[in-house]
Amino acid sequence: MIQKARSPKLAHKHRILVAKPGLDGHDRGAKVVAAALRDAGFEVIYTGLHQTPEMIVNAALQEDVDAVCVSILSGAHMTIFPEILDLMKKRKMNGVLLCGGGIIPPEDAKALAKKGIGRLFGPGTDTRDIVAYLGEVLSKRRR
Repeated sequence: MIQKARSPKLAHKHRILVAKPGLDGHDRGAKVVAAALRDAGFEVIYTGLHQTPEMIVNAALQEDVDAVCVSILSGAHMTIFPEILDLMKKRKMNGVLLCGGGIIPPEDAKALAKKGIGRLFGPGTDTRDIVAYLGEVLSKRRR
């Protein structure tokens, strides 16, 4: 059951880019998360399917987002997340959070966290947890 998220009472309306990289055509989860974030008061930009890391980073830069949330179900998370993070660093997007979700084994999530990727959410995550995480982390980064 999808829960409607409560507004995190943000002083600043955070901008979130939700992206779906690669050839994976399953975007229902990304759309559910995007809707929950929007309903919670975030400004959400959804890139649609089949985005390359370059397209994702370019959109994030153009939209001046606070976070990039990537949904990966293809198994390419150990390649795509680091590639996006490297491109973000090259573009001096150091204040932008990179996080996401998908089917990511816990040991891979730990390895990605060590590289600087934020929290990764798996299938079945309550959208209120995602809203709370982003509200908390982005408010701290803004200070």
